[in-house]
Amino acid sequence: MKTFILAAGRGTRISRHIDGRPKCTVQLDDNTTLIEYTVRLLNASGVDDIVVVLGYRGEVIRAILSNTSVKFVENPFYDVTNSIASLWFARDQFTLSEPCLIMNGDVFLSQASLDLILDEKNSPVLFYDVTRRKEADYKFGCENGRIVKYGKDLTLEETSGEYIGCARFNQGFIPGFLDRLEGLIHAQKHSLWWEDVLYSMTAEHPVLARDVERTFWAEVDYVEDYQRIMDFYESAAGPHQILASSLAIS
Repeated sequence: MKTFILAAGRGTRISRHIDGRPKCTVQLDDNTTLIEYTVRLLNASGVDDIVVVLGYRGEVIRAILSNTSVKFVENPFYDVTNSIASLWFARDQFTLSEPCLIMNGDVFLSQASLDLILDEKNSPVLFYDVTRRKEADYKFGCENGRIVKYGKDLTLEETSGEYIGCARFNQGFIPGFLDRLEGLIHAQKHSLWWEDVLYSMTAEHPVLARDVERTFWAEVDYVEDYQRIMDFYESAAGPHQILASSLAIS
């Protein structure tokens, strides 16, 4: 499965706590950053075709991943664009021969959550967590497995759960998706999130939603999010065995 990791953003909400480094380079232990963990987790699940889109302090991420097989793409306008532009710079990396996964670089996935995402057959699907309605940052309102409302300002009653920063779609959806991406960029809509490409296509393709079924995930937006990750990572049931197995097969 072709996988795109979007890691161009500055991460202003937590940057002062991590010395201005990219959010995806937070340390999980002395030898492992979040982005390394993600690449190893994907590799251990048979996902080897990975594209990382860089921007803010991209040289830091390049150095960390220098011994991996990931491909790099640069968004040189990361400071004045949003994630739609990051994905547009990676448009030539899409292939029509396999499904694709798109995820934010500051997302931590457990093995269980990644398994659920990789096993999904429907398309296009955005993943969300029904257990985080009250704490949700970016929210989905869903009806009959479809996203009908989205954004940060949904009321609790409108909120079905929190978007986890990951999406998956099949190869047959890719041509139309790329056409719409191109159209929005040409219309100077470079301040949009990449997910807005999907939302703009709902008349032709309903955007589906899938709950991650209480598997663990977290996104590094705030210090509290990072602490949740560390509590999971350091627990007896944490992912140390995953990392060990991925290193053994890499």
